[in-house]
Amino acid sequence: LQHSLISIFAICGSVILLIFLLIFSKNFKDSSYIIIFGFLVSALAGAVISILQFYAENESLKSYILWSFGGNNQVSFSQNLVLAVLVSLGLIITFKAIKPLIGMSLGEDYAKTFGVNLTQLKYTIIIASSLLSASVTAFLGPVLFIGVIVPHFCRMIWNPAQLWHQWILNILIGALIMELFSIISEIWQMPLNIISSLFGIPVIFLMMMKKR
Repeated sequence: LQHSLISIFAICGSVILLIFLLIFSKNFKDSSYIIIFGFLVSALAGAVISILQFYAENESLKSYILWSFGGNNQVSFSQNLVLAVLVSLGLIITFKAIKPLIGMSLGEDYAKTFGVNLTQLKYTIIIASSLLSASVTAFLGPVLFIGVIVPHFCRMIWNPAQLWHQWILNILIGALIMELFSIISEIWQMPLNIISSLFGIPVIFLMMMKKR
């Protein structure tokens, strides 16, 4: 129940923040302002977390540290079931949004001629992405680099315009890489975030060098 409430609050907070960012981006067209806004939100979240850590009891602080390492070692079977339901719901929403997104990828004017409601589509994507990212983070912790590496890797091996295939590839390869990192984490007896960082940073660096 506690993890379920945490995931609900995380999803609600993520949706509110993304909607606020969408409104903010309409008033400030320069992308640098959006980056600054992201830093401000990150700093505010860091300050709140520091306050909670300062006043937390030892057991709560230990739970937070274990959560921040990432992974599902501390997640029970019932919590995994709740997570599976939330992730499945998010995937269903994104699956239904693929067809409108294909139209939108060809241009907003083109999408409008085929009856795509762009405002509704944007908010649908916000809700789906918040549901997926917030629920996974609430249960498994902030696993680093998976969300950056997998989409870029899938775009490299398959046509980015074919969103149906990209959707399936991201799910399969994302799960495969996550499981691989988990196995390495168990073998090396190290937190999952350390493993993902050790592999993720060089991969992202190579991707950046390739695009130069």
